[in-house]
Amino acid sequence: MQQDFFVSVIIPVFNSQKYIGRCLRSLKNQSLSKKNYEIIIVNDFSKDHSLNEILKQKTNNIKVINNSKNLGLPTSLNIGIKSATGSYIVRVDSDDWVHVDFLNILSTFLYINKSLDAVACDYSLVDENENVIKEVNCDNKPVGCGIMFRMQHLLEINLYDEKFLYCEEEALRNEFQKKHKITRVPVCLYRYRQHEDNRSNNKTKVNRYSKKINR
Repeated sequence: MQQDFFVSVIIPVFNSQKYIGRCLRSLKNQSLSKKNYEIIIVNDFSKDHSLNEILKQKTNNIKVINNSKNLGLPTSLNIGIKSATGSYIVRVDSDDWVHVDFLNILSTFLYINKSLDAVACDYSLVDENENVIKEVNCDNKPVGCGIMFRMQHLLEINLYDEKFLYCEEEALRNEFQKKHKITRVPVCLYRYRQHEDNRSNNKTKVNRYSKKINR
């Protein structure tokens, strides 16, 4: 196994029992060899049956980290990244899922193109019942998931800023793009689920933290 081809998938989980099974099934069935990727789940002190759903899906390449208290999304993401062994890091949220070639295509782009710092794929916006609402260009409307980074570049910027309990992906992207570039892969490989519990629905907190970034 070549270390250059080893990918770490980080999945932060908080009260996601309804969706985490779908997410994990899509990642367990990737066209990339299981020897070439690991799945790191950070369970942020979920109070539902998320952990039970995770354990139903657990295989040898799935690692579960259980926080002893609720630490928040950016801290959980950093815990996952710090425990990763891959050269490439990609975040997948627990209520989303991915195409069978998601890891294969993104890691191949980075492996072949040594000058690329990170690659992001387009995504499908889907409803609660997994019906596609529309396909989205990730350059026009970026999200925090579906971006594969080189590990050393994330370490250079000190990972996620844990003060940003919301808009953490926007803060990371801003810091990352001061030195590096995110290249679009114009293929729809990520499924972004819209539902009533999406964190992005909390417009008050999103706007407050977004203003902090702009300042």
